[in-house]
Amino acid sequence: MKLYLIRHAIALEAAPGQSDDARPLSLEGIEKFKEVVRGLERLKVKFDRLYHSPKLRAVQTAELLVPLLEGETEVTPYLAGEPSPELLKTLQGSSVALVGHEPWMSDLCAWLLTARQEGRSFPFKKGGVALLEGSPKPGGMKLLGFWPPKLLRRLGQ
Repeated sequence: MKLYLIRHAIALEAAPGQSDDARPLSLEGIEKFKEVVRGLERLKVKFDRLYHSPKLRAVQTAELLVPLLEGETEVTPYLAGEPSPELLKTLQGSSVALVGHEPWMSDLCAWLLTARQEGRSFPFKKGGVALLEGSPKPGGMKLLGFWPPKLLRRLGQ
């Protein structure tokens, strides 16, 4: 399996009384992430499955990734919290994207590569992407790419 781990794009700060789950992407975040998507297109990235957190900023980021999708999207609460065996059991497909949040994307990346959730080694910037390949189990994958959004935006220009 090829597994793309993607941190959501830049979001607005929560307004007074607004739930963190309801924070939308900022206009800057949308525009910058569209450039990230163009960079991924230039790399010929395609997904047959896209899973994302139910938080609004992840939902909106997933919507921007639709041009790369050749299959289905699925909302999963497992991407709104720390990595779990339940998340790994749900994954289906040969080229899969996961859209989630920090610090959990970093922890998930570390867990899949080293079998330890020590995400400090893999900090994701907003809109950053990692590409892993192998079996989606702790320690069962290898890192093929770790791209900051700035690099992907340059590729998309």
